Amino acid sequence: MSKTRKDREGNIRLRADGRWEVRVTIGIDYATGEERRISRYAKTQEEAIKLLHELSFIRDHTPNNFQSVTVSEWLPFCLETYMRPTLKQSTYLSYESYIRVHLNPALGNIQLKELTPRICFCFVIIILQQYYNYKAETEKLSPKTIVNLNLFLHKALSFAVAEGYINSNPADGVNLPRGSKPQIVILTRDEQARLMQCSYQHRYGVFVRLVLFTGLRLGELLGLRWEDIDFRAGILHVRRTLNRLNKMKRPLQPGEPTTEIVIQTPKSQNSIRAIPLLPVVLQELQGWQYVQQKDAELAGDQYNASGYIVTNPLGGIIEPRTFKDYYNQLLQASGLRHFTFHALRHTFASRAMEQGMDPKTLSEIMGHYSVSFTLDTYAHVLDGHKQEAVALLGDLFTAQPQSAVYPLVVTTEDDGLLLFDLIDFPDINAEAFNIAEGIASIKEQAQEAILTLPVPPVPTPVEHILLTANQFIVQIDV
Repeated sequence: MSKTRKDREGNIRLRADGRWEVRVTIGIDYATGEERRISRYAKTQEEAIKLLHELSFIRDHTPNNFQSVTVSEWLPFCLETYMRPTLKQSTYLSYESYIRVHLNPALGNIQLKELTPRICFCFVIIILQQYYNYKAETEKLSPKTIVNLNLFLHKALSFAVAEGYINSNPADGVNLPRGSKPQIVILTRDEQARLMQCSYQHRYGVFVRLVLFTGLRLGELLGLRWEDIDFRAGILHVRRTLNRLNKMKRPLQPGEPTTEIVIQTPKSQNSIRAIPLLPVVLQELQGWQYVQQKDAELAGDQYNASGYIVTNPLGGIIEPRTFKDYYNQLLQASGLRHFTFHALRHTFASRAMEQGMDPKTLSEIMGHYSVSFTLDTYAHVLDGHKQEAVALLGDLFTAQPQSAVYPLVVTTEDDGLLLFDLIDFPDINAEAFNIAEGIASIKEQAQEAILTLPVPPVPTPVEHILLTANQFIVQIDV
């Protein structure tokens, strides 16, 4: 016989040995995120009911001592309770690894209430700033990883501040390391042509060409369904990604796979986007539909009409690792050095800029969070591509040779608008969405201004000009 009550009211049950067991929930086990219960025993049901009331009263009127928990208890609990419902699986797994690999080993034993910008622990002054410096200088963590570490820690501690467990967020105000921007790798025009030519000999070559003309990420490509292609409008819609991730469920059963295929929405709201397709790309996708029809005829009842575009001969999805193997086979057949699959995305963006696509449009097609990020990522090309880029700029400098070269500061606004300022001519400026148009306007104004000046101004040395993150310099003949 047992008496069941609502959550947190506790329960009473008659044990096999004749005693009555009283169980009461007293809080949360912050190490596991699950409820913590205590059990007490009575000889009779009446005593058990009385004991239940007493334990419940004590529980409900005991001051909250939550501030005594440690960082290693709070972070997993916060991740599971506050964050997990709104996180993508990939983000959750990243946060879980930050706790397990980086934060708990160094900071786990510190009580939450002691975690201030200056932490006194074991008679040693530990500073969060020093912790991040150590991660950068000794463990050689990348600046991006350290920034992400602090973002997670800041978010976790902000919940503790909101609940009143600590007075301020110690992750505020730290100076995070800034590393050099990693160079992007792209294919030259010759390498791109060789890869495309060889791709026609491979079953999945059509998708290499698709990425070279859309800039899709691998997970976005593999997550495409036929409903995402509007053949009438010539538009491809990015609505989901397909990736293989570690499982969130722990612990696993012996022999159970540790990873699983996860289909979810793209990494950010900006990544949900529409990409125009060239007519030839649409024709190739229609040709792939014919390939799938032939696959279905050959496979018969074994064929799985999944609705996905990138499929194996039985109609099933292809996971990222398998598709990368096919891609590497294609690279070898082309006689090219190794390029990551992501290099195809970088190649698309670089070719688009070389051909004059405006930054705002490119940013939307790529799914970037800002135009400034797009320009910052693709404004500079690798040494092997500089000769190509300089040659493509030749059309912008067709005016007759002039007596001086002046620095032109270009500022990128969030909406893609470009602001042009010829700093040696304070009254000369322009606005445009296209670099060529802006430069032409500036040069026209400057040439008219020089005709009215007895002596043209001396050009300001480029190294004397201070730029913000959304600015770059173009030197023009005037």
